[in-house]
Amino acid sequence: MEELLVDEVLELLENDSDRQLKTYLNELNISDVEHLIDELPQHAVKFIETLSIKRAVNVFRILDFPTQERIIKKLQNNKLTEIIRALPPDDRTALLGELKGDAVKKLLILLPDKDRIEALHLLGYEEDSVGRMMTPDFIAVKIEWTVSRVLSHIRRYGKNSETIDVVYVIDKDGVLLDDIRIREILLADPEVKIGELTDNRLIALKVNDPQEEAIQVFKMNNRVALPVIDDQNVLLGIVTIDDILWIAHEEYSEDIQKMGGTQALDEPYLDVSVFELYKKRVIWLIVLFFGELLTIAAMSNFEHEIAKVVILATFIPLIISSGGNSGSQAATLIIQAMALGEVTIKDWWDVMKREILSGIFLGSTLCLLSFSVILAWHFIMPSFSEHYILIGLVVGCSLIGVVLWGTLMGSMLPLLLKKLGADPAASSTPFVATLVDVTGLIIYFSFAMLFLKGILL
Repeated sequence: MEELLVDEVLELLENDSDRQLKTYLNELNISDVEHLIDELPQHAVKFIETLSIKRAVNVFRILDFPTQERIIKKLQNNKLTEIIRALPPDDRTALLGELKGDAVKKLLILLPDKDRIEALHLLGYEEDSVGRMMTPDFIAVKIEWTVSRVLSHIRRYGKNSETIDVVYVIDKDGVLLDDIRIREILLADPEVKIGELTDNRLIALKVNDPQEEAIQVFKMNNRVALPVIDDQNVLLGIVTIDDILWIAHEEYSEDIQKMGGTQALDEPYLDVSVFELYKKRVIWLIVLFFGELLTIAAMSNFEHEIAKVVILATFIPLIISSGGNSGSQAATLIIQAMALGEVTIKDWWDVMKREILSGIFLGSTLCLLSFSVILAWHFIMPSFSEHYILIGLVVGCSLIGVVLWGTLMGSMLPLLLKKLGADPAASSTPFVATLVDVTGLIIYFSFAMLFLKGILL
């Protein structure tokens, strides 16, 4: 279906059938037009210029930023002016927030004075705050108005509102008192005052709250939009569910990239240059490189023990990988739980208790498994001399120790970073694994000294 769509559009482009192309594009779903722009980026500007202004805006707002930026640079000035002016304030703010210097100035000049003031006001909030993604286009009514007057107000101003599913009730000073769903208003007696329909079960976002908190509020409440207030409870704007879904997607992608041991990408992978990919990844690799140097330093301290009992070196990859794997598992689970709001810093003790038990159970399972393997290995192909039981104990007990330590490191490090004000996702799984490698060697050779000192060491 998608290939057929592209073929038909290419045929219209080759035949210079602009009128037919306009009719064809205007009958498509905006998601289909977005797909065409992805498949035929060289014609993106023509598609936007061909569409009716309303559909052009709807398509433009769902494009990723690099595509938007390319279109802005090549779009005719009159069409660009129409699109920028027609964009909802929250989408316009998101676009201006991504652009740099002269590009922002160029677009601001295109806006009417009122919209320019509004855009600068929204850009004044912190980049990752609720204020940056709110829109001032909403329906607010006074508490003393009747239902009949409210409906007249909606008919007059509802067209320019982001949504009319919810109406916001304010007092004479603009303080938010409650929100009412449009269904309740439509079913009420026209002469009833709007204040009689309020239930005082208000949920609102603070304008300076982090966007991550807004995601959690939407998750816990069945709302299509939520009001945004300042410290004096004055209604400033609203945030709609489509913006929240977009932000949640960006946050998820950023966390996944950081957990993989790289800085977050600002653009889609295929749009990022090789040099940018290099810069995003090299820092973490250098950090991990120096981390592994600590592993080498730890091994050098035990080189005499390794020389005496060479078989100990055989199990080093098993020990450190088991610890790193358990740490990576724990880090992934905790970071995900924190992102979903299931775990907070206050839960650290509960998390630690659970991970201690999990680490003991997991480590004990690997301990029994390794001990059984060493016994079977010895009887099938003797390699451990008469001290195979002691070597099995060294490996088994070490696995309990490193797995327990790995789960504690993996679970506590994200919480510690959050406490320090850093991003928990920065405790990436490679970073946890590297830290556990060093301590895993110390644990392993400590057990070796405990069980083999005076016998093999």
